[in-house]
Amino acid sequence: MAARLGERVSVALEAVGSALVGLVDLPFRDGYVPSIVVVSLYVSLVAVSLSTLVSVPVAVTMGFLEFPGKSLVKSVINTGMGFPSVVVGLVVLFAVSNQGPLGSFELIFTREAMIMSQFVLATPPITAISLAAITGVDDRVREAARALGGTRVDVALVVLKEARYGIATAILAGFGRAISEVGSVLIVGGNITSADGISKTRTLTTAIQLEARQGRYETAMILGAVLVVLVLTVNTIVVRLSDSGTPR
Repeated sequence: MAARLGERVSVALEAVGSALVGLVDLPFRDGYVPSIVVVSLYVSLVAVSLSTLVSVPVAVTMGFLEFPGKSLVKSVINTGMGFPSVVVGLVVLFAVSNQGPLGSFELIFTREAMIMSQFVLATPPITAISLAAITGVDDRVREAARALGGTRVDVALVVLKEARYGIATAILAGFGRAISEVGSVLIVGGNITSADGISKTRTLTTAIQLEARQGRYETAMILGAVLVVLVLTVNTIVVRLSDSGTPR
């Protein structure tokens, strides 16, 4: 019995040792994976930050004002949530190409072009969900703020405070759309690494696609785990920030 147990432990240790050897063989030590993580976070966080700066004011304006064509604008925003990412990538690629309006800036196959494509993809969901959160605030909150002599700005700030969880959810949805994107960033970024294997425009998602296609499933799975951890970390940070203004 003890001999069998010893054999099983030995086999298990050999399996763990083989797995560790496999991890050592992965390109972690030469900066490949860290550079991919840095590029992914940089592109997605910048794109979502810019999108938030545009989307939230638009949602606030639409939530407080009535104007001709408001329903049409809502329809366009909702339609944008389903934009095919490949089409967005093609449009951005044309815009930054030599024949496009931004050709003189030489943005083709750069991180800036990737930010542009992710900005386009993240803006509609952030705007739509933020608008739903703002319009979902009870009218009595607005009336109470007005009754206390609040200006339009004061009322808007009170409503934003009440809608902060919905807006945080909108930002998280936009971040999830951006960092999980493959098609558009592959088209406009080119999935490029330098000669020493350091990522220039390769992100976690494009790296996973490449590693899986080449049969390196262990690396692809580890990159997938890293992606999940990054998303969970960002989600936790955003939720904590939205909770920070809540009185205990």
